[in-house]
Amino acid sequence: MPDPMHFDRHAELYDRARPPYPAALWERLAELGLLVAGARALDLGAGSGQATRGLVEAGMEVTAVEPGAALATRLAERLPDVRVIAATAEEADLPAASFALATIATAVHWFDLGVVLPKLHAALAPGGHLAVWRNAYGDASVPPTPFRERVQAIADRRDAPPRPGPDESQTAEWARLLEAGGYFRASHVEEFAWSIDLDEDGVRGLFTTFSDWSEAEAEEAAVAVRDLGGTVTDHYRTPLIVLERVG
Repeated sequence: MPDPMHFDRHAELYDRARPPYPAALWERLAELGLLVAGARALDLGAGSGQATRGLVEAGMEVTAVEPGAALATRLAERLPDVRVIAATAEEADLPAASFALATIATAVHWFDLGVVLPKLHAALAPGGHLAVWRNAYGDASVPPTPFRERVQAIADRRDAPPRPGPDESQTAEWARLLEAGGYFRASHVEEFAWSIDLDEDGVRGLFTTFSDWSEAEAEEAAVAVRDLGGTVTDHYRTPLIVLERVG
């Protein structure tokens, strides 16, 4: 099984190699009235602060929850005004009815939603929202590029069972799971398509941060970039699910 602490062991690389979330996502969150200067926000599974930073730049008062010690330290050093709780989302001690917005960016698949959803419902103030998104590395709606064909060939050689739960392309299924229990109701679902140019080092670093990729596999992906001319354009999608707190 993939290991969530994989990211903490690669904290510096994770911070450097993971691409930022697309600007269009932040623009949509602002248009939906979710990024309010002075309001309190909670970022769960914050990593080194890729999403936390956007909340801070919007002028929000942010609490970040991150179980990895190295990642939490990196986040605290970079964003000193953020309150950092070094704990899992399931274990974090959160004040009741205190936040206008909770965010989960590229982390929801690690959570026990039966624990986290009622906890978030209690932590959000009435009228609060939960925004969930992730970068999906690869866009099935785009015809496979030579690089994606090489990546798929690497993945196809594995014997390991797939990660339980919906995959990253099943946005509607994730929305259904997030509505389970009646704590939240989906109010906005959207997907953002974008692309990025990556060189050999960029692919090596990025794929090494993936919890289900070995270093040997990441190196093989990097060699594919070298074989294909030294730079590849990779196509991604970022699904966004915004949910209203019920009650």
